[in-house]
Amino acid sequence: MSVSAVEVIRAKRDGSELTEEQIRWFLDAYTRGAVADEQASALLMAVFFRGMTPAELSVWTDAMIRSGRRLDLSSVPMPTVDKHSTGGVGDKISLPLCPLVAACGVAVPQLSGRGLGHTGGTLDKLESIPGIRTALSGDEFVAQLAEVGAVICAAGPDLAPADRKLYALRDVTGTVESIPLIASSIMSKKIAEGTSGLVLDVKFGSGAFMREVDRARELARTMVGLGDAHGVRTVALLTDMDTPLGRTAGNGLEIRETLEVLEGGGPADVVEITLALAREMLGLVGVDADPAEALRDGRAMDRWRTMVRAQGGDPDARLPVARHIEQVRAERDGVVERVDALAVGIAAWRLGAGRARKEDPVSAAAGVVLHVVQGDRVRAGQTLAELHADDAAHLESGREAFRSAIRVGDTAPQASPLVLERIAGA
Repeated sequence: MSVSAVEVIRAKRDGSELTEEQIRWFLDAYTRGAVADEQASALLMAVFFRGMTPAELSVWTDAMIRSGRRLDLSSVPMPTVDKHSTGGVGDKISLPLCPLVAACGVAVPQLSGRGLGHTGGTLDKLESIPGIRTALSGDEFVAQLAEVGAVICAAGPDLAPADRKLYALRDVTGTVESIPLIASSIMSKKIAEGTSGLVLDVKFGSGAFMREVDRARELARTMVGLGDAHGVRTVALLTDMDTPLGRTAGNGLEIRETLEVLEGGGPADVVEITLALAREMLGLVGVDADPAEALRDGRAMDRWRTMVRAQGGDPDARLPVARHIEQVRAERDGVVERVDALAVGIAAWRLGAGRARKEDPVSAAAGVVLHVVQGDRVRAGQTLAELHADDAAHLESGREAFRSAIRVGDTAPQASPLVLERIAGA
């Protein structure tokens, strides 16, 4: 092909629409190491400022999928459907959702990631369970999916490798926030995993990646369009992440809350979002089942235990407990006007539950336990939250970050819906 990296960069820099040949050549060459990081960075910045047309984005996403292996799930005897969240604070929904949907007769191939900054990662949470494995081969992944119907693990290195290289560049070049690059990154991996249906939980608010609802809506519509264009039935829900989901933010703490949900209890907001997503997932593949009943009768918990054992974990093992636990108390009587998701997430991160760099370790026991939610009336001296840390220095840092997390005043906040909007393809 008579294509060069500089030619592609100049074309996008100047606002031209890239041809299919240019896109496929560039991504293939970059994945093979024939295009330098500096040139790929330049193209990412050009895309950041110039955007992509729907045609460009479709080809770009397809080229990333084709850069590696596309999993074949045809041996799985059940219909398959997955879920992806754009992330938030206390967002442990994948953990109860995966076994719940599997208990209703639909296989869930959940390829998840790790936390970075104030948003937690599903794999970090799952690894709070002693012995559990989250690095599975492609064959192990498919075999467990066929046998158990539920698997939560990391994506293998041969799944959309172009995205892995580009993601690392976006992280250090200030191009993370580009909607075409976000959408293609998420959807290339999800399409490559071979599922027939996908439900997206696209969050907005202070603790979300996309704070403004209009930007979250644009991202959701872009991803739904990509899924449909590549033969994966896709639906998105816009959900609120202005306040944390549930009462916990932290790895092992969120596993405890997951178990509460699977036992038929748990915080009302976590249950509501879990059931809303489960119903969408079941509806996408035409399965008529009541996920609420599967929570009540114990089938979801049974599937969770089977999944954990299949991945080498002990579902009865004691979860880690922090060495230091400190209570945060109300300074006055009043009503909880605000529980800020971002502040809670940063506090959990500084307590040791999160990481600043991908190679940093995380604490399984660290995090925040909320004792109140917005709208609760409190008295002076009442416990508002607990801060959990293994390291006293982290406790001090987390305490400082948490100062602005809960505001007690005199005015009850107006309730807002958890699920704002449903976005489906044409």
